[in-house]
Amino acid sequence: MTEKKTNPLRYIAIAFSFLLLGTFLSPILTCGNSSENPLQLKADGGEKLSPAQTQAVALEDAFQEVFDRVSPSVVSIATEGTVNVPLHPFEYFFGPPQNQRRGSRQQKLSGLGSGIVLNEEGYIMTNHHVIQNMNKFTVKLKNRSEYEAKLIGSDSTADIALLKINAPKGILSPSIIGDSSKVRVGNWAIAIGAPLGLEQSFTVGVVSAIQRGGLDKSGLAYIQTDAAINQGNSGGPLLNIRGEVVGINRMIVSQSGGSDGIGFAIPINEARRVVEELKMNGKVARAWIGAALQYISPRDIAQLGLKNNQGAIIHQIQKGAPADKAGLQIMDVIVEIDGKPVRTPDEVVGIIVNSQIGKSIELKIIRNKNEILTSITPEKKPN
Repeated sequence: MTEKKTNPLRYIAIAFSFLLLGTFLSPILTCGNSSENPLQLKADGGEKLSPAQTQAVALEDAFQEVFDRVSPSVVSIATEGTVNVPLHPFEYFFGPPQNQRRGSRQQKLSGLGSGIVLNEEGYIMTNHHVIQNMNKFTVKLKNRSEYEAKLIGSDSTADIALLKINAPKGILSPSIIGDSSKVRVGNWAIAIGAPLGLEQSFTVGVVSAIQRGGLDKSGLAYIQTDAAINQGNSGGPLLNIRGEVVGINRMIVSQSGGSDGIGFAIPINEARRVVEELKMNGKVARAWIGAALQYISPRDIAQLGLKNNQGAIIHQIQKGAPADKAGLQIMDVIVEIDGKPVRTPDEVVGIIVNSQIGKSIELKIIRNKNEILTSITPEKKPN
């Protein structure tokens, strides 16, 4: 029998083939187990949180609770209106479209703001500037249902308006009204609204300042916050960590036109007082003295012998008005009201318009370099 010789190169080739096969199969087998975490990522093993993490999670839960409880009471308000605008020169030559006033044409306006549900009767609070010059108001709830709203009344001074919708019983979730007198710097500040049309947006910050006055002629002292507020947030709530409404978001101070972290809210105590009067009368009666005021200039300081530019100069008095009856004169400088110093004409106007009609207030004025104490009784501002 002939012995068959074995070729050693054959065994080397077979071994090399198995080596190559293992190399190619290895990634295939691994890919087959990709659903079992191929990167060997560490799964949640329920590790114990540190004390600091536990507190952070508790705060996170608190924010979520506020949103879940309050968001159904926050509404979006779409507005529509028309205004008359001057005709384009082309239209003067060829005539305006039909059914338009001569010399002007109508232009449609639209806007979007926020509001809060006050009660199950369907009363909605928002800003006056949200509804100003508009004649159609559509209120959208969180559940996406929409209702046409009726304007009950508005007050431009406090920038508060009251709407009413007719919704089925059990649909509305009234807001929880807090006490703005208890707000302190450093408190959590939460805003919910429709900034830039993005409904049910939730932002968080802190109260940056309270009693921030002198921003306008309303006389209001605002709550300042760094919670992000943008166009469309107007009329929505500023909340505390308990989910109580402590303010109504009104305006921002911004160089960019967007949120720079300087937002202002009307204290809810003032807003509540205004809407109660709007519900009863449709408008708010404001006090008035019939005097026009101006700022104190460096020239005024020199000519009138004043110490500084704090106060307001009377430059016009309406005949028969309370200022006239009280004997005030042009160029009198109002420096105090009821014993409290005043800094600007806006501050003086704000204090007067929010004073009680028919109740005398004390003024300290400077006339011919002499300080004089006098009193004046504000009357109801003429319509």
